[in-house]
Amino acid sequence: MTTPPLLNDAERWRLLLGEAAETALPGCGGNPALGAMDRALSWLYGRQEQGSDSLDRHGGDGASVLSVPDWINEIHTLFPQETIERLERDAIHRYGIEELVTNLEVLERATPNPALLEAVLRTKHLMNPEVLAMARQLVARVVREILEKLAREVSRAFSGTRRKQRLVPTGSYSQFAARESIRRNLRHYDPERGRLVLARPWFYHNTRKTLERWQVILLVDQSGSMVSSVIHAAVTASCLWGLPGVKTHLIAFDTEVVDLSEHAADPVETLMQVQLGGGTHIGKALAYGAEQIEVPTRAIVVLLSDFYEGMPEYQLLSLTRALVAQGTRVLGLAALNDKAEADYDRVLAEKLVEAGAQVAAMTPGQLAAWLAEKLG
Repeated sequence: MTTPPLLNDAERWRLLLGEAAETALPGCGGNPALGAMDRALSWLYGRQEQGSDSLDRHGGDGASVLSVPDWINEIHTLFPQETIERLERDAIHRYGIEELVTNLEVLERATPNPALLEAVLRTKHLMNPEVLAMARQLVARVVREILEKLAREVSRAFSGTRRKQRLVPTGSYSQFAARESIRRNLRHYDPERGRLVLARPWFYHNTRKTLERWQVILLVDQSGSMVSSVIHAAVTASCLWGLPGVKTHLIAFDTEVVDLSEHAADPVETLMQVQLGGGTHIGKALAYGAEQIEVPTRAIVVLLSDFYEGMPEYQLLSLTRALVAQGTRVLGLAALNDKAEADYDRVLAEKLVEAGAQVAAMTPGQLAAWLAEKLG
């Protein structure tokens, strides 16, 4: 791995201030590494000054026009890993340089991170089969990191979930309810001898950690603004898929509804099936989710959306009331990423609350804890 060049304080300021600082910091112009770093930064951030993708700002050792693959190779040679990830993230999010994820050579050099994953999901329909195969590998690497973190959170949330147990007067040693037996026999305590007589021991009727049979139906808005939430919903569904006693459904929607439940165990396949963009018909998705319910009182519908409904609201609101009336829990999630940054239609969200739904902004870990509480 190439070691990035070391810079002194003056050279760092020269990079930060750009070519305008050349006269104030004249001693920096003779450093070839500094010139290369300046060109790489100018290629990206100079477009903000120029107002287009055509740049003529240059470093201290002559002008240079970089292609996207050239730029990727340059920054991986010139900068430390933390800086590389920031540059790639800005290239995608701030400047929309989507060639980063449609060119095989670029993908081979790119650092897998959530920003690149989002860009892949937005542009995979433009990729040829060879590039798409490489993109799938990138998706798998990023998803694996997210999955490892979330799986631990889900495991912690559900590890204490147990069915309420009935106490009975007979049972085996392994079922002995020590705390309850002591509490219920305190009146038999002999203070002179300092002894407690268990006149009547108690035992748990069932000691197995278990979950009653529940359905969790995840309805995920796949409009373009929800890409981060789609990623985390796919990973969340995968974690829930392995829980005993839980039947997980994963349903994506825009103006149409796509049932991805058969892929729920494999978040990579789920994400490669998602088609981001289009309008939004939340009511239609909720109607489809309602059709999947087997036992209304043992079903939770999680509606993940920004709540910008593209169709009349009456279907969504009336169906929400009906689901709540039959005993189904309805949760509206305004965000599902690591930061739970909420950007949603608060007016419609308030109407959903009035209809009986719960609306919140949660991280995936918080959602797991909420589900564990409701399913326990």
